[in-house]
Amino acid sequence: MRKGMVTAAALSVALMAALTACGDDSADSGKAQIGVILPDSKTSARWETADRKYLQQAFDAAGVKADIQNAQGDKNAFQTIADQMITNGASVLVMTNLDSGTGKAVIQKAKAQGVTVIDYDRLTLGGGAQYYVSFDNVKVGTLLGEGVAKCLTDRNAVRPVVAYLNGGPTDNNATLLKTGYDGVLKPRFDAGQYLKGPDQAVPEWNNITAGTIFEQMLTGRPDIAGVVAANDGLANAAIAVLKKQKLNGQVPVSGQDATVQGLQNVLTGDQCMTVYKAIQKEAEATAKLAVALAKGEQGTTNGTVRDPESNADVASVLLEPKPIYAQNVKDVVADGYVTRAELCAGEFAKLCADNGI
Repeated sequence: MRKGMVTAAALSVALMAALTACGDDSADSGKAQIGVILPDSKTSARWETADRKYLQQAFDAAGVKADIQNAQGDKNAFQTIADQMITNGASVLVMTNLDSGTGKAVIQKAKAQGVTVIDYDRLTLGGGAQYYVSFDNVKVGTLLGEGVAKCLTDRNAVRPVVAYLNGGPTDNNATLLKTGYDGVLKPRFDAGQYLKGPDQAVPEWNNITAGTIFEQMLTGRPDIAGVVAANDGLANAAIAVLKKQKLNGQVPVSGQDATVQGLQNVLTGDQCMTVYKAIQKEAEATAKLAVALAKGEQGTTNGTVRDPESNADVASVLLEPKPIYAQNVKDVVADGYVTRAELCAGEFAKLCADNGI
């Protein structure tokens, strides 16, 4: 008790000193506290290598203090982090849920405390977040389906068996992605152009689990000729299994996130394509919205997304994804999303040169 009182007093003195030194404008900025919770660093490298960096840069440029933390796949930690941020005075909470159940509990608690919530990249089903910022995930899925179809056509495939390695079953993004690629491929299945192969979700987008699942798929259907994998991590898991059977490069595999590993797989031909989502633009749009809300201003959006659980329309900022094949990997480097040094190290140097990187 005594220790807590001393800490509170010390904080009060420090705050008053800061306000005196910086003036009224800094006082306003000090009140614009924003909390950001990222989901993990295992399912995709992007959360730490891209999202954290670009969000921090955007908040720094705006002169607004933000607390960015990563729950590292731990649902209890996710809730604890949220509680701390709310207790510490965050007026806006930006979050990428681990699942909708955990996310919903956090959103309800935040809203009860008058904290505005922005769902970042993933919509929390039934959660009631006031805003959502992401890429058009149905379009991402459409690009995945079109990519595999293109690569099968390039290989002159006849009635190929196409397998689905879907994202986490509790992630609405995985549902939207599948809606997109199924929209491209189902007509081909129905017409008998393609044959529908195994179709399975990967719990929590776990790459190790994905490898086990795909190994079982390939054992049951050794004639799989194409794989729609819902991100680069899942794609790499499938590629590792294909390598064991010396089928890598022969079976087109899609992916998304344009990770260094995914791009390298595209350059080697082991992965048919990936989808690039300009995370910097997503982070900057999120930061711009969060800063405006924290300052009591009106947030600007460009559309709505329907929450299929609550049937509510969520005010949204939606961005456009871009398909990446070997010949335009250089566009991702030119955009600054990955560096030439990390992409073109060692054995990839010649492949980069051959593709104009």
